[in-house]
Amino acid sequence: MRSSVSVLIGGSAGQGIVSIEILLTKGFKRAGFYTFSTKEFMSRVRGGSNTTLIRISDKPVNAPDFKVDIFVPLDTNAFFHAQERITKETFVVAKKGDYECDCVLYDYDLENLAKEIGNPIVSNTIAAAFIFGLLGCDGAVLREIVSESYTDELLELNLKALEIGAELARENGNCRYCIAPNSSMSPKNDLFLSGTDGVGFGAIAGGCNFISSYPMSPSTGVLTFLAKQSRNFGICVEQAEDEIAAFQMGLGVWYGGGRAITTTSGGGFALMGEGLSLSGITETPMVVYLAQRPGPATGLPTRTEQGDLELAIYSGHGEFPRIVLAPSDPKECFELARKAFELADAYQVPVILMSDQYLADSYFTVERFEIDPISPAHHIVKTDADYKRYFLTQDGISPRGIPGYGEGLVLVDSDEHTEEGLITESMSVRNEQHTKRLQKRLLVEKEAILPDVEADGDIAVVGWGSTKYIIKEAVERIADKRLSTVHFSWVYPLSESQLASLQKAKRLIVIENNATGQFAKLLRLHGVSVDAQILKSDGLSFFVDELSEKIALLLKEIR
Repeated sequence: MRSSVSVLIGGSAGQGIVSIEILLTKGFKRAGFYTFSTKEFMSRVRGGSNTTLIRISDKPVNAPDFKVDIFVPLDTNAFFHAQERITKETFVVAKKGDYECDCVLYDYDLENLAKEIGNPIVSNTIAAAFIFGLLGCDGAVLREIVSESYTDELLELNLKALEIGAELARENGNCRYCIAPNSSMSPKNDLFLSGTDGVGFGAIAGGCNFISSYPMSPSTGVLTFLAKQSRNFGICVEQAEDEIAAFQMGLGVWYGGGRAITTTSGGGFALMGEGLSLSGITETPMVVYLAQRPGPATGLPTRTEQGDLELAIYSGHGEFPRIVLAPSDPKECFELARKAFELADAYQVPVILMSDQYLADSYFTVERFEIDPISPAHHIVKTDADYKRYFLTQDGISPRGIPGYGEGLVLVDSDEHTEEGLITESMSVRNEQHTKRLQKRLLVEKEAILPDVEADGDIAVVGWGSTKYIIKEAVERIADKRLSTVHFSWVYPLSESQLASLQKAKRLIVIENNATGQFAKLLRLHGVSVDAQILKSDGLSFFVDELSEKIALLLKEIR
C-alpha cells in the first residue's frame, strides 16, 4: 500500500480547475488524509495551460513531486504542457486518440459525459468523483460537500456528475491507488491554509489596522484577504495609485500611531526604495509583505522564484537597520507576520516579510495551533513639553511619541536632524544620529530566530524560506546519515548564534530557487564556506523527487 499519491489536474483558465481543487482537497481532508496542493498558471484570464497538483498521504505532506500518479487533462494542451510528468505507472483519464502516452490510459470523454446530463462544465465534478473512487474513498464525502456548495439545479446537476464519476471508478476497480486514512488525524480540527491565509491572519494578530497596496501578483491575495476581514477587525483598506503612494501612506499611519502593512512583489518593491530609506532616517516603523516572482521587469508574473533577497537587503540608499523574514509554511507565515509588527514597533525599523508565488498559493494541512491572547505591545510614549523625538540613547532606540498624545511636538524629517527633529548639516550631529540608528542592529541581532536544524550529519543541506519542506523530504528520501538540514526563516541580519550550526558542518550544500545563489553569497560575507549549490530559476518551485536526485548526485562526488 502506498503512503502518498500525487494527482495532477490540467486545463485552461476558465475550465474549473479551481473548483475541482476545492472539491478534492476538502474531500481528502474530510476523508482523513493529510493534503497538500499547489498550482502553476499562466498570466491570462482565459486560455493558456495551467495545472493544480494535489498530494495526499497518511502522514504529514508539505511538498510537491514532479512525477505524478494520476493525471486528468481537461483539454489537449494540458497533456502536452505536463507530459514530462507522466510515467509508465501514471493513470491518465482522457479521451483515447487525442494523444498517446506510455501510461495507463482510462479512455473517457469527460466533456461529452457531462454534456449528456446537461452541462459540459461539470466534467470537472465527474473527474473528481472518478479520482476519489480510484483512491478508495467514500463518495458520500463528496456528496456532502457538493450539497453544502450548491442549490437547486446546480446541486442536482453536480450530484448526477458525482454518480457518473463514481460509476466509472467502480467499473475500473475502486482503490487502484489506495491509501489508508490516518486515524490520528482530526479532519475537523486541522486547518487547511495557504501562505496568503497565514500572512493575513498574522497581520490581524499583529494589530494591523491599515493596509495600502497597489495590486501585484502574487501579493494581492493578502490585500484581498484583509479587505474581506476589514469590517470584522477594524482595518482601513486603501488601493493606492502606485507602490510609492502605498508605502508612504503606510508610513504616515505608523507616524500617527497606527499599524500598517503594504503588499507588493519585486517590481513594486523597487519603487518603494526611497520610502524604505525614509523609514530608516525617520525611524518610523513599517511592514512590507514582499511576495516574490521571477524578474527582471515583469518576468514571469505568475510563477515563483527566490530572486529578491538581495533587493530586500540592499534596497534604499544610505545605511540603516532593517529586518528580513522568510517563512516556510502557513503557520510560520502567521507567526512571522505577527512578529513583523512587533519588531517594527519595538525597534523603529522597516521589516520585510518575504514569501513567493509557490508559498502564497499553496495549501498545507496545518495542525490547529494556539494563538497568544495577549494584545500586541505598543512602544509609544506620552510626550512631555521637552520631548525630543531623536533623543540620544545608549541602545539606539529613542522614545517614539505620536502627534496629539502628550504635550510634546513630534518632528520628523527626511534630512539629517538634531535630537529635536530639526534639519542640520552639523557633522558631529550627523555622526551622533547615524551611529545611534545603526546601534539598533546589535539589539535586533539578539532577536534573531535560530535556524531549524534536523539530524546531526556533517553535510548540511541549507535553505531559506519556502524551500524548507521540499528540502526536508528530499533528504529523508535519500536516507544518508551524513546529511542534516539547516533552514533559515530569519535571513537578515544574521547573527553569530544563527551561524553556529553551520560552523559545525564539514560541508555545506545551499539550495535556492534563484540563479545566482543570493543566500549563499550572504553566508560567504559572514565567513561561512559554501561547498556546493543547487539552484533553480525556471519559474517553478523545486520538487521533492527532482531535488533528491540532485542531492544524491552531489553525494556521489563527495564519497
